[in-house]
Amino acid sequence: MSVATELFDLTGRVILITGASRGIGLAMARACGAHGATVVLNGRDADALGSQVDALAAEGIAAEAEAFDVTDEAAARAALERILSRHGRLWGLIANAGVQHRVPVLDFPTEDFRRVVETNLTACFTLGRDAARHMAEAGGGRIVNTVSMLGPQARPTVPAYIAAKEGLRALTRAMAVELGAKGITVNAVAPGYVATEMNTALIENEQFNDWVVGKTPLGRWADPAELGGAAVYLMADAGSFVSGQILGVDGGMSVQV
Repeated sequence: MSVATELFDLTGRVILITGASRGIGLAMARACGAHGATVVLNGRDADALGSQVDALAAEGIAAEAEAFDVTDEAAARAALERILSRHGRLWGLIANAGVQHRVPVLDFPTEDFRRVVETNLTACFTLGRDAARHMAEAGGGRIVNTVSMLGPQARPTVPAYIAAKEGLRALTRAMAVELGAKGITVNAVAPGYVATEMNTALIENEQFNDWVVGKTPLGRWADPAELGGAAVYLMADAGSFVSGQILGVDGGMSVQV
């Protein structure tokens, strides 16, 4: 194996990816698995996860499923224990599960605000904290949060999402500062507009699609697979001294005036 290959080799590393039944989470799982990791896919739909595990297995990827709601602390903790009982070690966590709710701020229901924040921020804290406890005992590990280009920037109708993702950026830095001494790096990936199922309505909206294409220097939406490389980098030896950072994968959109 060449030095270059070793830098991105994930053989023997067990990585839990939340929100991995489709979209960005599945793409990150596939990329990590293709580089040798055993990937544990999380989502709420056990049947959907099972189908994706079978698909990954057909590609030669070691994949497993853990169906639970990330906002259920007890269920998440039990899943971590099952992973540890099978493998004895959890190397990495990619906290990717998230929800969106689009309503103008003056009409935004409080219960929906709480739901979005619970899923996109609080669950990342609770699962990250519990996973980090195991990583610390084992001598280290990696945590990667999925944030967003939104946060430093804002758009109408998604106040809860923006607040949660900006909070997750701050949480990423806070956890990196505390956990570094335990050998745990904590970083985040900030996608731009990605052509996922969740964004189908936006892609089909001609006016919005034209805005995204025109605003993005690369002139297109991202393919979910293009987020995989960022996950591999941050989970591999190539990213061993990177912590507390937000890696933008947005085609340059966040830097264009």
